[in-house]
Amino acid sequence: MDWLELIKSAKKTALIQDGKRKVHYKFSNEDEMAEEYNLETNILVRRAWKRGGALRKTGLWEVEVGDPEPVMQSFDVGIKENANSPYIVKRITKTNIEWRIRNLSYPVETYSVTADPDARCLIIRTTNKKYFKKIQVEELDRVNLCPEQKNIDFSHKYNTLIIT
Repeated sequence: MDWLELIKSAKKTALIQDGKRKVHYKFSNEDEMAEEYNLETNILVRRAWKRGGALRKTGLWEVEVGDPEPVMQSFDVGIKENANSPYIVKRITKTNIEWRIRNLSYPVETYSVTADPDARCLIIRTTNKKYFKKIQVEELDRVNLCPEQKNIDFSHKYNTLIIT
């Protein structure tokens, strides 16, 4: 089933709360999707998925667009991720999909962002081999399109790599 038909056939619930339009989708395969839109601009602010099925059900939401879920700090003795390690925040504007990779301190000349049509993803790497990441573009996958190099632009400000 293609993306448009999947959205049309989903059970939808909507409400307005905290200056946002919140829409909840429940699909026939037991997946759930929640979206939040800014009421003033009608721009998608957040999209999260809860994967269904008896074997896959985790009870946790996977954030696709917007800020990640806040992580509760535990005081257990053990290994934990460094607070300064890079992390990605995805946003959707009226004209672009935008990724912000925070905590990257190298100058803009160090970065390379390329489209890989075979793997259907974007590849971010540094010339000093300190950072490498593949980013899937779910929005393009859903409509069977591949990312194109001519449509990619990136900049670097305040230790953040901004890819559009």
